[in-house]
Amino acid sequence: MIDYHLHLWPHSESSVWFRLDQIAQYCDEAARHGVNELALTEHAHRFVDVASVIGPFWQRYGHEPTSRTMAEYWDFHARNSLEEYVALAQLAKDEGLPVKIGLEVDYYKDQMDVVSELFAQYPFDVLIGSVHWLGTWHLDDYESEVDLHEWSVRGVDQSWKEYATALDELCAANAVDVLAHPDLIKVAGYYAKSPGEYWDAMAESAANVDVSLECSSAGWSKPVAEQYPAEGFLDRLVAKGVTFTTASDAHGLERVGERADDLATLLESRGVHELASYTNRQRQMIPLRVS
Repeated sequence: MIDYHLHLWPHSESSVWFRLDQIAQYCDEAARHGVNELALTEHAHRFVDVASVIGPFWQRYGHEPTSRTMAEYWDFHARNSLEEYVALAQLAKDEGLPVKIGLEVDYYKDQMDVVSELFAQYPFDVLIGSVHWLGTWHLDDYESEVDLHEWSVRGVDQSWKEYATALDELCAANAVDVLAHPDLIKVAGYYAKSPGEYWDAMAESAANVDVSLECSSAGWSKPVAEQYPAEGFLDRLVAKGVTFTTASDAHGLERVGERADDLATLLESRGVHELASYTNRQRQMIPLRVS
């Protein structure tokens, strides 16, 4: 199996630098769960390089009450060097560790071309894409009163609609290889009245550009208490012939490879027996389980 969504920084320590021994520990822990291939996919917003090319986009949304919190968020996180991160990931590969050089790429409205140009300068094996905010609303920050209040301001169904549109635009940009936690919009436990119409739209968006989808255990630990994607969404993706990776979205050693066997069983029950592996951003299909 594979785990294609691992971060090297804990949530609470954005300026802690990476270490080779940390990556080795990740690999050892993953092996305990039957996972033999890892993708290091740190958040792109951790890097000053990314901040410099996209600029303070939140200023375009100055009318939104979440603009100030988004500015504070970037000030806190964007502190590190993309060059140094990639160099360490490459060193891990050179040392024989079973890792891929990756990055989690956020959706930036009307700016995916400039971030793609930046990432094209580096030897990434895989780029995973995610929609973490709509405008300046950090939709998955369910501990922030400001962001949580936006659900009542925007409305649940309108939020799902905006999310599906953003995901479609991310796909259409052809900037990423895999969609991370594709139905993240449900994270706080707010479900649209008729989620099927949004699942249909998102499945179509993914199939149109032949991007892979992440089947992730991370949602089980969130308020929604459900894996990504939801089973109804997963069924639609399988019907569309979409390929999958598996992932834990681990921000620390204790979550690496989490519930990998449950994810495998979920996919196998739908006739999926291969996963998408990436090298130099080229996909190869490999067995879901290694006997």
